Amino acid sequence: MKRILFIALGFLMIGVNVWAQPKITFEKDIQELGYVLWRNPVTVVYNFTNTGKSPLVISNVTSSCGCTKLSWTKEPIPVNGKGEVSAVFDAEAIGHFYKEIGIYSNASAVPVYVKFNGEVTADAKNYSFTHPFAFGAIRLDKEEIEFDDVNKGDNPSFTILVANTSNKAYTPVLMHLPPYLTAKATPEVLGRGKNGKIVVTLNTDKLPKLGITRTSVYLSRFSGDKVGSDNEIPVSAILLPDFSNLSETQKNNPPQIQLSTTQLEFLSLKPDQKKTQHVEITNVGKSDLVIQDMQVFNPALGVNLKKTTLKPGESTKMKITVYAELLPQVKGTPRVLMITNDPEKPSITIRVKAALRERKEK
Repeated sequence: MKRILFIALGFLMIGVNVWAQPKITFEKDIQELGYVLWRNPVTVVYNFTNTGKSPLVISNVTSSCGCTKLSWTKEPIPVNGKGEVSAVFDAEAIGHFYKEIGIYSNASAVPVYVKFNGEVTADAKNYSFTHPFAFGAIRLDKEEIEFDDVNKGDNPSFTILVANTSNKAYTPVLMHLPPYLTAKATPEVLGRGKNGKIVVTLNTDKLPKLGITRTSVYLSRFSGDKVGSDNEIPVSAILLPDFSNLSETQKNNPPQIQLSTTQLEFLSLKPDQKKTQHVEITNVGKSDLVIQDMQVFNPALGVNLKKTTLKPGESTKMKITVYAELLPQVKGTPRVLMITNDPEKPSITIRVKAALRERKEK
């Protein structure tokens, strides 16, 4: 009888140990980089969350070749905490590439692998591969500037790659910078067919408010250029709430937001179509959940949310409508962003993939 009890206790301890393990969950475990310009290193970042029941510790990260510089979150990641693994790909070899990164942690006895792929091209003249966004004869690798989830006192930077396809020298300049942004172009002048970068730096101490701040800057494409929708670059900065002054009671009884989904698809829309989907929002925490701020990052989206305060266990639905006729007229990724008083998820993004139905050739 004692032996049976001992064996049962052993199985119980094993079950408890498995239940209490950390778990590493990546937002995206494979990334397609597309075309990468030869000898222009690119950084690949993998964001993850510890969705397990105990702290997560990454002990080592390895790559499938010696051509990547690796870094990762070194400190233990608490339950529901976030971290990242990044790799710098040197793009020294022309042609297709497929790389794997092995992540060793206390979440598994074997490494977890994330991947990235693409193609290195030496065709510096055809910048449509590496700089897909055209602003006249100037091409960029990005069409919007995003500073996501920053804290007071941070000074993060955002890099835009620039290519000059005009027939004369070009000086990259961003016009109408607000007081909280600075920009520096390297080199200051791009010769014909040459490329460089603009580094935009955010001074969070000068942001007007917590939560979401949106504005636009404008790329000067030539000397004497004016501002307009065709050279507009949307900018967004998300300054997270400060939770450092929470009481012990508040820390032990936080609100907790849960969404039915954070990604919606509206595909094959007719040009004049209006289509709606819903996202259910639930407070699974122990105190009132407050949605403090909300913004829509595209005029083609319409959002309706009746309740912004949810008691523990309470739910509400967010109505998201896509207006197809406005999709071709706007820049930026369609998404809805919310700022909440949930210490673990102070910002939540719902990304919307919307596309018009392709016309059939006659």
